[in-house]
Amino acid sequence: MAIQHIEQLARRALIAATMAFAACFSVWTLYAVLGLDIRDRLNLSTTEFGFLLAAPMLTGSILRFPTGFLCERFSCRRLYILQMVLVLPTLFLLPLAESYLGYLLIGLILGLSGISFTIGIRYVTAWFERKHQGFAMGVFGAGNAGAAVTFAITPLITKFFGTEYVGPFFGIGLIVMIILFVFIAPEDTRYMEKRRKIDFTYHLAPLRQSQVWRFSLYYYFVFGSFLALLMWLPHYYVNAYKLTLQDAMLLTLLFVSVSSMVRALGGWFADRYGGRAVNWSVFWICLVCLFFLSYPPTSMYIHGVDRTVELNIEVNLWFFTTLMMIIGIAQGFGRASVYKIIHDYYPNHMGSVGGTVAALGATGGFTLPVIFGVAVDWLGIHSACFMVLYGVLAGCMVVMYLAIQREKQERRLRHAIEHNFLDD
Repeated sequence: MAIQHIEQLARRALIAATMAFAACFSVWTLYAVLGLDIRDRLNLSTTEFGFLLAAPMLTGSILRFPTGFLCERFSCRRLYILQMVLVLPTLFLLPLAESYLGYLLIGLILGLSGISFTIGIRYVTAWFERKHQGFAMGVFGAGNAGAAVTFAITPLITKFFGTEYVGPFFGIGLIVMIILFVFIAPEDTRYMEKRRKIDFTYHLAPLRQSQVWRFSLYYYFVFGSFLALLMWLPHYYVNAYKLTLQDAMLLTLLFVSVSSMVRALGGWFADRYGGRAVNWSVFWICLVCLFFLSYPPTSMYIHGVDRTVELNIEVNLWFFTTLMMIIGIAQGFGRASVYKIIHDYYPNHMGSVGGTVAALGATGGFTLPVIFGVAVDWLGIHSACFMVLYGVLAGCMVVMYLAIQREKQERRLRHAIEHNFLDD
């Protein structure tokens, strides 16, 4: 009976944490939709627009690092509630912003909603056994679908009430979420209460290992670039394919929804086949897709025997959208597999190590939009953003390949020593 009760509490914890994460993620990505309206009203350059999109991502990523350690010392349930309460007033102040600086400052405060992932992942993992960690973290990670809520609801609010009502509407929704979380989410387990007595240096120890920083690099692509793309895609669709804002939002919504909902399936695959195998497959799939996406529209004239042939090479709208869906699915699997790897190596450090990886990975959310803007302004090519991502991914794959080869050599060496093939 006690086991059944714990399982019921675990399910409640997972449901409450996932719902809260979805609500917070919808707030964190609010500028992905409002940004285009702000850009047009303030007549921003592409680089300035990149900084605007990056503002919430900046605080939401940097603050994940200290939050991971707070999760080891204090109740994750209470931290979750506190984080949502701190974000709440800013949503009601959003209609008062008029200048570029004002929107940047509000964006930085809205970024506090981004730390919800670090709190939630530590809260959830304490409730589940090792063999179910991948699936549990995958279900929780599906809260990324909160961005889909932003893309679906914000245009409707703007259409029927006006842009100035977007912030208050989301504020009311967050109040409802806080109330639901208070009643649904159980308090942390006794295991977590005991963990808080462990010395602080215990949680810092794994950060000296290079593989923690490698995991962060992997997460920079599978999550950081996901953030950057969901912020950048509406802008890309409008400028590269001349779509209406409504159509651009709809296609971006499709990308975000698909990528978020497959995360639970990615966690199941990671449990079954191993996180590293899933991650390596994800990288190869994305590399192929980014190769095609990076190629700008090109016209070539071939001088034949009797006539000149004009050859036009271009990724049309539907091929582009298909490639983006494939990348979104792959990134959803990748986000789940990275955290499965982390739990395999550091099951007792999900706050410190998980928070560090989440922080460094999420920096892609504020660095990549800025780099995208600079690259597009400099090269004058819309697909320059995908050239940037191709380079980032190539770097990740080189690092991962070298790490795998080194581990294989170390295993061979240990095996040789244990079987007396080498002298001690």
